[in-house]
Amino acid sequence: MPVFPTLFISHGSPDTAIVETEATQFLRRLAMELPRPQAIVVASAHFEAEDAIFVSADAAPDTIHDFGNFDPRLFEMRYPAPGEPGLAASIAGNLRAAGFSAGIARDRGFDHGTWVPLSLIYPEADIPVVQVSVDPSKGADHHVRLGEALAQLREEGVLVIGSGSFTHNLREAFARLRVGDRGAATPDWVANFATWMTDRIVEGDRAALLDYRRRAPFARENHPTDEHLMPLYVALGAAGPDAKGRRLHESRDFGVLAMEAFAFD
Repeated sequence: MPVFPTLFISHGSPDTAIVETEATQFLRRLAMELPRPQAIVVASAHFEAEDAIFVSADAAPDTIHDFGNFDPRLFEMRYPAPGEPGLAASIAGNLRAAGFSAGIARDRGFDHGTWVPLSLIYPEADIPVVQVSVDPSKGADHHVRLGEALAQLREEGVLVIGSGSFTHNLREAFARLRVGDRGAATPDWVANFATWMTDRIVEGDRAALLDYRRRAPFARENHPTDEHLMPLYVALGAAGPDAKGRRLHESRDFGVLAMEAFAFD
């Protein structure tokens, strides 16, 4: 059985599921570059919990439309992949063994951080999916350790994905969305941050990445809040202590949403 890389994917705007951009084209091709997993575990920026980690364990999860004011077609979309209650229970047990407070989440459907990218990568929706929550209040180190508790899954045919956004300033993104400027120019404050982060990821400079709030240029402008970058640290931790990243994709949406994707191995 192959040992899977872990992935960080920028899931972008909900309408990534139906528009045609460089990022959607990349996501549609991605499955061809990977072995077929037996299951998928997603740490999604849109599944937040404080002071505990929750693992979704429904056998047939619903599709959550956790957004408003987007194309009506999105609200008709469903991602009917099965869950995997046994895998969820095993993950929760491993997290508790690693010292985390961890529990099972019931009636927790697939949020758009999960179903939007998976609808492009695995449109058949025939691979079981389990979601793991993030806790932005705990910071990067917490999420690396969370990922470390998931590392064994890579040897069990499970694909671990962190789904967030490489940059995530919604005020700036919505300003461009309102005027339909999807191809807006990328400002320096986005480009400089994305370059700094990419260089550190490729170099495997974990110390710098863990301290990104203080060291990275324009960190606060690109991430006014932390939740959309924390899935990257889950993917990093799950790949092992010496992991380095490979950039799989780079593009911009609305000029300010960096849609980078990375594999860690």
